[in-house]
Amino acid sequence: MNFEQNIGRSEQIARTIEAHKQTFKCEPSVIASAPGRFHLMGEHTWFFGGKTLSMSIDRFVCVSVSIRNDDLLRFHYVESDDNKHISLSSLRFRKEDKWANSIKAAIYSFISGSIIERTGEDQIPKMPGLDFCVSSPILPSSGMGVTTAMKVASACAVNELLDLDCPDSELLSVLDKGSREFLKEDEENHLAENLTAMFSKKDSLVLTNHDSRHIAEAFELVDFPFSKSLSKKNILLVDAHVPRLTSWSERSIMKEENKKLLKLLRHARQDGSWKYEDDMAEIRDVLSSVSEDSRRHLYGVINEHKCVLSSLDALKEGVFSAFARAVNKSHENMRDFYDISCPEIDWILKRLVEINPNPDRDHNPVCCGRITGQGFSRCLFAILDDANVPEFEKRLSEYSKIFGFKADVLSVKSADGVIVERINNRVR
Repeated sequence: MNFEQNIGRSEQIARTIEAHKQTFKCEPSVIASAPGRFHLMGEHTWFFGGKTLSMSIDRFVCVSVSIRNDDLLRFHYVESDDNKHISLSSLRFRKEDKWANSIKAAIYSFISGSIIERTGEDQIPKMPGLDFCVSSPILPSSGMGVTTAMKVASACAVNELLDLDCPDSELLSVLDKGSREFLKEDEENHLAENLTAMFSKKDSLVLTNHDSRHIAEAFELVDFPFSKSLSKKNILLVDAHVPRLTSWSERSIMKEENKKLLKLLRHARQDGSWKYEDDMAEIRDVLSSVSEDSRRHLYGVINEHKCVLSSLDALKEGVFSAFARAVNKSHENMRDFYDISCPEIDWILKRLVEINPNPDRDHNPVCCGRITGQGFSRCLFAILDDANVPEFEKRLSEYSKIFGFKADVLSVKSADGVIVERINNRVR
């Protein structure tokens, strides 16, 4: 198995600038690059105020932009050689525009939020026509945060191009408004995705606190010690190519009455955070009024929060075996209580944790992994020693023979968040 060859951020930026020149016959004024990402755990607990642990990856979405002298918006996707266009006067969501809708969402939000139409000598009176060139080595359908990175890069590029001087809080509002109102994703939460694309740092994870209303408290950077020095681990993203199957709707448990029930099970921790009740008898008693299926899924929310807390303790102490136990436990929780895994993903992860077995591997695993990505039953991540990668490749070859799906693998590293620069090299 050959890992996809990855180009550096600077090389991809240069490629995007050149493609912009070739496509639109002019040099872009601003270019922004934002990383993709995957969630290690906790992404399904946001409605209940839980925590999400995410990692940016060194696969970037680059968006270049230049001003036109009319009201036309033009979009070019480098890798697919796809072109879209629409006028500002008829700006709307169109299914056939696919990936370009993510950029249009940011533009819509700037306009509808009256950010562009501010009054004053130094403000832009209206949105001009714009040309956008987009480059990404990962397709938007991958579920690895590509569309979010595209939205973040576009919003930051427009903010710089038009000298809007929007603070981070306002940019996050722009992104949220565009997702809810333009893309009609009002039943989804993109806070962890947006924060990771904007503020991530190399060798760190982004911990999003969905209980907080303020940016300063909504996230923190958590050191990821296992990508350094002698303890270095290889991080692989695996697309199992299993068709996405939705067996139940998360919206069915996202009800205010369920949120109130789970709050009854919270207890304060010494560090100022909170945890859920450990006594199963107490949990069953509080959740006795909900249906059996909803109760099991809420157990999944409770257990997932515990896995996040365990992983944070392990990261703080720098103990990989404890971190790996939390990750593996999180997948078991997603499989057994939250019902979002499938036999193919489970088979791969079972083979993963069997690598380099030892008598106490359940307590001191050397590998870990979990389902991740968009939708149910598609992608997973694996964290393992470099020396164990060939054995994992062998297991994935067996997977292809057994299930008939050929798994694609990306070897990734953590990366810095969005970078915006003028073509005259003034970085913001």
